[in-house]
Amino acid sequence: MADVAVIDYGMGNLRSVSKAIEHVAPGLAVIVTDDPAEVASAARVVFPGQGAMPDCMRELDARGLRNAVVDAAHAKPFLGICIGLQMLFEHSEEGDIAGLGLLPGRVRRFASENMFDGAGERLKVPHMGWNRVHQTQPHPLWAGIEDGARFYFVHSYYVDTGEVGLVAGTADYPQPFTCAISRDNVFAVQFHPEKSAAAGLRLLENFVRWQPATRLA
Repeated sequence: MADVAVIDYGMGNLRSVSKAIEHVAPGLAVIVTDDPAEVASAARVVFPGQGAMPDCMRELDARGLRNAVVDAAHAKPFLGICIGLQMLFEHSEEGDIAGLGLLPGRVRRFASENMFDGAGERLKVPHMGWNRVHQTQPHPLWAGIEDGARFYFVHSYYVDTGEVGLVAGTADYPQPFTCAISRDNVFAVQFHPEKSAAAGLRLLENFVRWQPATRLA
């Protein structure tokens, strides 16, 4: 049984995520897998992501991973990264496709009419590069990470949820958007901790030590 399973659905920075976890937790067994049985038996699950939501959902079904991912999100410490955050929600504008519906909210594209900074300069989409993350509620995964620490982002879409209690972190581009969520045993981020230097490594280290008290209903 693996200590941490990194889900392989044919997309994303799988190896960089697994190597980062191995770096912060050298004593743990970390696997990259597309085997639903291995996902089910792992103590913790990471769903990393990079790419388009329609491709993500199609590959989950093609590889028989949908139920394994849903079950893991209900049963064990679960970390979603980028697409791994977005797919937890009900619907995405990217491809007009349904997500897993585990959490309330929709995934929206940055609106071009709003993409201007304070000096009136147009901001690019995708949002790419380092940005400060504002912690909106305490959480074990923020332990030892300064509020306002910089993390690395690459995305054109963001989560829009009306449930304020879900939001664990925000960033500005140029308006505030949700970039981290938490509920029970699930924590997910829009940024890439595996590319975010010391702050990102600390978040991953916190994840492999995290013992959530409750499970997603």
